[in-house]
Amino acid sequence: MKISIGSDHAAYKMKEHLKKYLENKGFEVIDEGPFSEDRVDYPVYAKKVGERVANKEAGYGILMCGTGLGMSIAVNKIKGIRAALAYYPKMAELARQHNNANVLVLGGRTMGFELAEWTVDTFLNTEFEGGRHERRINLISEMEENL
Repeated sequence: MKISIGSDHAAYKMKEHLKKYLENKGFEVIDEGPFSEDRVDYPVYAKKVGERVANKEAGYGILMCGTGLGMSIAVNKIKGIRAALAYYPKMAELARQHNNANVLVLGGRTMGFELAEWTVDTFLNTEFEGGRHERRINLISEMEENL
């Protein structure tokens, strides 16, 4: 499976860590940048990851910035993206089960690498439940069509 990953300067070290972690687990990682800790604008990377997932060039996306808040706001502007900010595994699990989230957002300054790994693993290993949740996802999709 392909995973598109991106960050800003505040979460660059976490991105690099998770990129290696995912590659070691056998995932194909598409690194959308940045490629240094130089100051950057997070919406640039949110757009790259979001478009890659929306266009089905990657199965999932993972984004990180200092808190994850900015990335969440930015990437959710892209049609077809359901990004969820998760600071711990239970949030990631419910984002997949109930919201069919296709982008996970993490906070580079709010969580350590081990917790980030655990949260990523939970996100990637949890299936969407469908059922009553499918109706709600369809309502969100209808909202997108009316923008």
